[in-house]
Amino acid sequence: MGASTIPTGLTRRSLLLATPLVVAGCATVPPSPQGEVRSISLVDAFQGRTVGRGLFSVPIAGIERGFDARLQGTVRRRGGVETLTVVEDFSFDDGETDRLTWVFARTGSDGWTGVREDTVGTASVVETGDEVRLTYVADVESRGETTRLGFADVIYRRADGVVINEAVVTRFGLPIGTVLFELRPA
Repeated sequence: MGASTIPTGLTRRSLLLATPLVVAGCATVPPSPQGEVRSISLVDAFQGRTVGRGLFSVPIAGIERGFDARLQGTVRRRGGVETLTVVEDFSFDDGETDRLTWVFARTGSDGWTGVREDTVGTASVVETGDEVRLTYVADVESRGETTRLGFADVIYRRADGVVINEAVVTRFGLPIGTVLFELRPA
């Protein structure tokens, strides 16, 4: 559930110029976690209060944007449907702040769909036990411009209990950057 605010200085032009240079060595989805991990589900990762630190990076353009986040996740059951609402409050190192709210609905024993203010269509979530995969497209606002980006996240819990969210960010289907986000209970 990486931050989807484009870093300051990352304009449409720089995205287009950086894309061909990044493509050669990047995947469009993050790999599965390496090493020892603990089981995890979407609810395990985001129910209750959590805090985290993250970094949005576009290495070829030399762009890094750090952020802190406070999340509040609430599970409800209505009419036989389980939902998870996650309010995300972001504070970026450059002083910008943002609030985004995910609403996920369970679609089966290992799946969810989700929407947020900036998503285009519906996000897809698949739980495997050791990881949660989240994919979505978002219209990201920055400096008065809207840029459509794809996000492919893998969420897992390290052996020490810290929840890690790694994402590959794409533009026109080509990888342009990454997000690394670590979460802990508040």
